[in-house]
Amino acid sequence: MNSVTSRRSFLSAAGAISAAAMLPLSGRSATATAPLPKPAWGGYDDAIVIDSLGTPGIYGSEDLAPLTSTAIDDVRKSGISAVNLTVGEVGSYSQNYNETIKNIAYWNAEIATHADALVLVRNFRDIVEAKHSKRLGIIYGFQDSTSLGEDIDRVDMFGQLGVRIYQLTYNKRNLVGDGCLEPANAGLSVFGRKLVEKLNERKALVDLSHAGQRTTLDAAAASKAPIAITHTGCAAIAPFPRNKTDEELKAVADKGGYVGIYLMPFLRSKGQPMAVDLIAHIEHAIDVCGEDHVGIGSDGVISPVAVTPEFKKKFADEIEDRRKRGISAPGEDPNVYTFIPDLNCANRFERVAELLAARKHPDARIAKILGGNFARLLNDVWGT
Repeated sequence: MNSVTSRRSFLSAAGAISAAAMLPLSGRSATATAPLPKPAWGGYDDAIVIDSLGTPGIYGSEDLAPLTSTAIDDVRKSGISAVNLTVGEVGSYSQNYNETIKNIAYWNAEIATHADALVLVRNFRDIVEAKHSKRLGIIYGFQDSTSLGEDIDRVDMFGQLGVRIYQLTYNKRNLVGDGCLEPANAGLSVFGRKLVEKLNERKALVDLSHAGQRTTLDAAAASKAPIAITHTGCAAIAPFPRNKTDEELKAVADKGGYVGIYLMPFLRSKGQPMAVDLIAHIEHAIDVCGEDHVGIGSDGVISPVAVTPEFKKKFADEIEDRRKRGISAPGEDPNVYTFIPDLNCANRFERVAELLAARKHPDARIAKILGGNFARLLNDVWGT
């Protein structure tokens, strides 16, 4: 897909959003709340804002604990229209299937409980409705293919349960290919090629975020549909294994795909990344991929993180646990947090828009980065 086609698809997606704004609400309407201050960047209320990897909730909450009123309030404050939410477990063939089913059941219950704030996204029309009704569209996604086991036909079952985005590998090797921490860098397997073909047939999005370099390039070449790297950084700025080389970024963009920049420790070679580092990675990705193929996948929770002694201990314990399990990536550090301190607010996407505007990025480009590009990609892959 060339850039002209990408722009045409984006305009079609944007037009659908604009048209939806003139339609009567269907389903449940958003609960009335006090009006929020007018965004500093004037286009924010009208933009479709998508976090291509994130989650509602409070950092440090118990696993599968009910969402709190604070978490739901932060969802409303965020102005985010949709989020790619990970329901699949990672790194274990023996446990991930059952845990993934449990996660999907949990989120189904939370969406039903908070139907005035959340809605499950199965197709592009659901994103339009989420934007129109001022709810957060929840897109179920995987960050590993281990929940499929050796059965590619499980894609059909998980598709019926609402899973629409499939990351091929996490950091380690699986049956599909090598993750970014595998030194052999062996690339996409025969099984992996069959999985990509199956996902193309089912109009599901292929995600390459944690894939190794050869797996990324192999999958980009093998896929007949546009693909995504939903959350990453640029290796040209910070050469961590979790960041993508310009070759990988360009291969995905040339396919008509999408690259989401995360708010993670890997944005800076040493020390705590700040907003300036995020903007630098976004601007580098635009230079490499073009403005039609870049967005934001925060890889974090919507609610701001309270940096308390309890948080610091829990965070350090999580880093240690990831190291013991062999899934921790270079750059993970108990003293470098997985959020950006000067963007530690529910409406961080609005703040990013302000920063981009201050650097003289045009309004149309800012709208694309906030979510228009990911919306275009989903419309291209899923269809309407």
